[in-house]
Amino acid sequence: MRFVIRTAAPGDIAAFTEIYRESVLNGIASYEIDPPSLDEMAARFTAITGKGYPYIVAVEQTGLILGYAYASAFRTRPAYRWLVEDSVYLAPEARGKGIGRALLAELIQRTTDLGFRQMVAVIGGAHPASIAVHAAAGFEHSGRLTATGFKHGRWLDTVFMQRALGDGAETEPPMDSYPGTMG
Repeated sequence: MRFVIRTAAPGDIAAFTEIYRESVLNGIASYEIDPPSLDEMAARFTAITGKGYPYIVAVEQTGLILGYAYASAFRTRPAYRWLVEDSVYLAPEARGKGIGRALLAELIQRTTDLGFRQMVAVIGGAHPASIAVHAAAGFEHSGRLTATGFKHGRWLDTVFMQRALGDGAETEPPMDSYPGTMG
């Protein structure tokens, strides 16, 4: 399947909403039970991109959106400002074709370029495919919380994975600046 990765735009939000809706209703990666509305997804998109975090999309040659990924704050307290959390969601027909891996690789590059030092993945349902994609991208297991979500009639574990970006913890960050445009 041929595709390109580009920066997401407001016109993509309807496609994101449908991809995420399917994931919420049928998957275990998100612990949301009710899919958010188009307006809510637009508000989330604006909140993330408005702070300068990268939000990207994989698009097939026909223009069909196959998936999307973004980085956002892991926590809002100032000492966490060098750490981002990634999110990757794919349309059902795009799964297992390397698109998630490509989106994650691009997201890692973009967050590194912005000056972030660590990326964490919070993997709902201990989703095996997500764990495999993150491991292939250099993430290491950093924790597991058992029975943290209840969805589709069963208890789900949450897995944490982490990888360094750029210099990671090898050097101090420039304390007079903030990664990207978030400052």
